[in-house]
This record gives sequence, structure tokens and C-alpha cells, in this order.
Amino acid sequence: MTRIASQLDAAFNRQLRQWLPGIEVLDLPRGIPVGLPTDIQVLLAAPHADFRDAAQPPTGWPFGLGFVQLASSGLDYFPRWLFEHLPVASARGCTASSIAEFVLAAIFAAAKGLPQVWVERAEHWQQRPLAAVAGSTLGLFGFGSIARELAPKALALGMRVLALRRSPQPLQVPGVEAVSDLGQLFSRADHLLLAVPLTEQTRQAIDADVLAMAKPGLHLINIARGALIDQPALLKALDSGRIGLASLDVADPEPLPEGHPFYRHPRIHLSPHTSANSPGVYLNIARLLERNLRRWGDGSPLENPVQIQRGY
Repeated sequence: MTRIASQLDAAFNRQLRQWLPGIEVLDLPRGIPVGLPTDIQVLLAAPHADFRDAAQPPTGWPFGLGFVQLASSGLDYFPRWLFEHLPVASARGCTASSIAEFVLAAIFAAAKGLPQVWVERAEHWQQRPLAAVAGSTLGLFGFGSIARELAPKALALGMRVLALRRSPQPLQVPGVEAVSDLGQLFSRADHLLLAVPLTEQTRQAIDADVLAMAKPGLHLINIARGALIDQPALLKALDSGRIGLASLDVADPEPLPEGHPFYRHPRIHLSPHTSANSPGVYLNIARLLERNLRRWGDGSPLENPVQIQRGY
């Protein structure tokens, strides 16, 4: 029998035992995996600040592990040593559908003035102009699984879709136009999604210079990592009106400290890093784990192998 240690919550682990009969699941707290039994073959690792900040592996690492399956797409909440001695697979793609739906909801909320358009008193009964989603332009910074899930949905709504990616490979989604730099993306988009991993190259890539190139009134959406944005520069761009609205599901740090201006800014829609949180995501992670258990047993490469030098 294959034994795995899971750092996801107990409710998920109970469901995992039903989804993957024949797999024994050990509930493991989040954080540094300490003292794993040597017959545990797979670690299902969840993001945690203590794990990320651990400079050295625990005594006995990597125990008897055969591989590590991450429960997230991003690598920035895990220490470098986790990727040095074992095959590691990310959960890239497991959250794409849920996050794409969240982004569409943010776009409609911005265009239709939600929730401000709702009225509760007779004196508020006054029509107001609303923007159209059809005919607007969506910019995608990054063209991974989330952007590829979102792009066809946006096209079906009548949006124009632009994308900027690091890879020179074709976008392979009919109707999506490639652009060559952030200036083009920001100057042409009405709604702009940040969907790139956090690396040394992308950290604070959205700085004052980039924000100054934005189409006036741009709606900026971030579901990736808060550190992609120079946050003080974003506040200035919002105050000036250059950025019309920022829908932020992520921030730096998380949670933001009490009193941070993001909590009360009238042009910020802030949510608590929850865009991926839906039941389908957990089933996707379980199915990915099942496929990787099979691949590992067959001696085949894992699905979604981490390329630590590229940051994903």
C-alpha cells in the first residue's frame, strides 16, 4: 500500500481517502515536515510561511520519500532545499478554471458597478451609466493555464484579448493577439490580468514606470502574487486616476497589517487570496496526485515537474 503524508486539512484528507482507495493518508501539520516515518513515500506539501523560511531541511530529510507533490502552482512559499534531492511536481492548472471564473466576475463587477449599483432607499433610485464588457480589451500578463482558460471565455463575450508571455512559442489560442512588451499591454487594455509566477525577474515588475503607461482608467487585476506590484506606486496611480480600479486577490504581505490603505481605498476591491478556493480544485489536486502516483510507480516523469531555475 502506498502511504502519503498530506499537509492539507483533515476534511480534504478524508475526501482523499475516498477518492483514492488503497492509498493510506497520514495527516501532517503545515510547516516544516519533521520526523516523517520512513515508509511515507509521498509528501503532499502545502504552502506555509514557516516552511518557506526554513533555511535547512529537518533532520533525516528526505526520509523515505519518493517525490513531493505541491498543493500550489507557486513555489515561493517553499524553501529551495525542497527541490534539490527529490522530484517535485506543482499543482499547475488545478486552479485555472476557478480563478478564470473569479477574474470574469471581477471584470463584470468593474464594468457594471457592482455592488455600488444596488440601491436600498427610494432616494437612491437614479440611473447611472455602465460600461460594456463586449468590445473592451483584456490584457494578459502571462499565458499559463489560467490565462489559457480565461482567454476563450473572454473572446466568447466579445472582448479583444492581448497577451504577453516570456516564451517565444505561439499562443495557440485563436483570436488572442501577442504583444511584445508591458508598455503595449498596459496602454491598450481596459482590464489587465497579472498571471505570472513570482520570480526575481517579475518581482515588482509593475512599477511606477509601467503604471504610467496604462490606458487611463485601466482595471488592474492580480490573482498571482502581491509582490508583482510596487504597492506604493499603485496607490499613487489610483489616486491620480491613471488606474481606475485594482481588483486584488493577493497582497504583500498576506494578510496586510491592520490599517493598511488597501483596506479602505475606494478604487481597490480587495479579497483574501480566495479566487482558487472551490471544491473542484481539491478534486483536481487529488486526480493530479493519482496520476503522479501512477507515473512514479511506472518510472515515468511526473506531470507538472518543477523547473526551479525558471520559477515554476
